[in-house]
Amino acid sequence: MKSYVVRRLFVAGGLVVSAVFGPTTGVPAADAAPSSAALSADRIYSSVQDLVHMAPRRTGSVGGERAADYVAQRFQKAGLTDVHVERVTSYDWNPSNFGLHVGGKAIDAYPVSHSFIPADAGAGHRSTGSTGLRAPVVDIGAGKVAGHDVRGKIVLFDLSFYLPTAGLLPLAEYIHDPDNSRFDPQTMLTANPYLTSLESTVRDAQRAGAVGFVGVLKDYFDSNRYHNEYYRRLAMTIPGMWVTRADGVRLRQALSANANRARIDLTVDRREVVGRTVVGMLAGRSRDTVMVQSHHDSIGPGAVEDATGTAEVLALADHYGAQARRPGYRQREKSLMFVTFDTHFTGYQAHQAFVDKYIAHRRTPWRIVANTTVEHVGKHARTSASGRLITTDDPEPKGVFENVSLGLKAALAQAIDRNDVRATTMLNAAPFQFSATGIPTDASFVLVAGVPVVSFIAGPLYMYDDADTIDKVDRSQLAPVAGFFADTLDRLDSTPSGSIALTGGTTR
Repeated sequence: MKSYVVRRLFVAGGLVVSAVFGPTTGVPAADAAPSSAALSADRIYSSVQDLVHMAPRRTGSVGGERAADYVAQRFQKAGLTDVHVERVTSYDWNPSNFGLHVGGKAIDAYPVSHSFIPADAGAGHRSTGSTGLRAPVVDIGAGKVAGHDVRGKIVLFDLSFYLPTAGLLPLAEYIHDPDNSRFDPQTMLTANPYLTSLESTVRDAQRAGAVGFVGVLKDYFDSNRYHNEYYRRLAMTIPGMWVTRADGVRLRQALSANANRARIDLTVDRREVVGRTVVGMLAGRSRDTVMVQSHHDSIGPGAVEDATGTAEVLALADHYGAQARRPGYRQREKSLMFVTFDTHFTGYQAHQAFVDKYIAHRRTPWRIVANTTVEHVGKHARTSASGRLITTDDPEPKGVFENVSLGLKAALAQAIDRNDVRATTMLNAAPFQFSATGIPTDASFVLVAGVPVVSFIAGPLYMYDDADTIDKVDRSQLAPVAGFFADTLDRLDSTPSGSIALTGGTTR
């Protein structure tokens, strides 16, 4: 049976669709992907297992510190130099004594991560006390707070996931989909859990005087362990709880029978903790430097997010470190900087401190001319009609956000095809490099700072959940992703630094 792929050609004036669902023939013709022991699926998966065994790898936790130490030791073993850990202040969030009751009946609920924190987003202890927070409930469904009187009340709303796979198609430059799975209607309409209505709803609720909130996970599977990230632009100062879609139905029925009143119990301790960024170098002939990054922290098991990304970075460090030890090794033109970050779930303080030090105010000799970021190599999952999480053997649709030159775009497409990185779409990141929001990947801070990026990401439905277990890892794609990045790093090394960016050069 033939495999098919959507193809687009790069031309000086923009992008032209050359063929849709045409036979796969290569873009352009390329040799088979190189083999490397360091880049094998078994080696990469072994690193994933190591990291999952340390979970949870929360910022400031024992597991988080162990993960950072593990990465540093692996960098040293790979032969990298100047291996060190950079520390930054962050804040953890620990809930206890939580519950949701209506008419004396408990509703299964779990606290919304980073809710009920001090207004200055600093350390502190907050509690609803022994009697809890008792208040009327205003149900806004999937609507807006505006137009509802929520002062002194608890807001009940349906959480919406904003970004289905189909939403990225306007940015698509090249699609490799030999299984034709990318355009399955159910896959196209599955939304990832990163961009949601949580921040805007809670902001409006707080401004309007609400005293608490309950979010119904209507687009989610039957779990209330949805561990959202910390939204840096909003301190959620009121207590919040998650309930599943099914429990949302039970909650609404109970409210209608109990004068629409509920009780929230929640105690939160927010402490100042240390975030750790691990850095290792493979020096080239010049100080021009290409970054290879991921993040090593997690809330739960964190197998796909982001033990897989960290394992890929370790594999690439091993690969290039082994090359450097071979007799007759010819030093690379550019230096390679391998980095894994902490604070992904607690405010990205490590990422921001890194950009300030290495790019914005450049207090090191390394001149970062390109960034490569790898996140999440997992299986596709969907929600059944009954709310059950169904994990398939298909790869989760992947995106490669990039804002590189036309020649490099063609090279990336060739590398995707050559390594058979399936269900993968190249996405134009150029429109976002001058925006405050950036792109929905960890490379966003670097992109906005003016560095061209090649940022690989997938957004499986379970990635913020305790369900992100090792069985969700797509072992069949670990080696192809590593091969893609090896090809990309080699091409970036041979490209003059001033010719990497789409706009003709880096800004730093």
